[in-house]
Amino acid sequence: MKITLNELAYHDMENLYAFELENRAYFEKMVPSRGEDYYDFTIFKKKNILLLDEQAQKLSYFYLIKNELGHIVGRINLTDIVKDQQLGHIGYRVGEKHIGQGIANIALQLLLANVSNQGLTQIAAKTTTNNIASQKVLEKNGFTYTGTSDEAFEINGQNLKFVYYKWSDLEAAPNEFSF
Repeated sequence: MKITLNELAYHDMENLYAFELENRAYFEKMVPSRGEDYYDFTIFKKKNILLLDEQAQKLSYFYLIKNELGHIVGRINLTDIVKDQQLGHIGYRVGEKHIGQGIANIALQLLLANVSNQGLTQIAAKTTTNNIASQKVLEKNGFTYTGTSDEAFEINGQNLKFVYYKWSDLEAAPNEFSF
């Protein structure tokens, strides 16, 4: 499947909302819920407008993963950018109907190919102990395991912990930021 990364835009709100609703139960098997209010369209829209503002300030980048037909099949975000450390944090999710097709792997490759354009040389990531597929995607893309949290939390009756990874491309470090 051919995919593209498209920055979150206001005109995507309805399609993104439908994607999140359709995949809510699937996502909540592996990551903590975003809360009931997130799935009220008015609140969803307000929260995503705040993300658009954050993106406009270049504090974070929110990408929609779209297939060749322009349908949203996932999301990948580069958030909590710390400019003086050239550090960002990633998170991604692929819709249930599209897992096992290499989409997360390709999306992460596309994102990593462009992080130096945002002045970043280090990317941190976290996943959950039960999300082996995500751990494999991170490792396949050069992320190094850095540890597992001490605290456990429960999702669907499972006690889970966060697993942390880091990626570094210090050879590509720019002398100045080019935001």
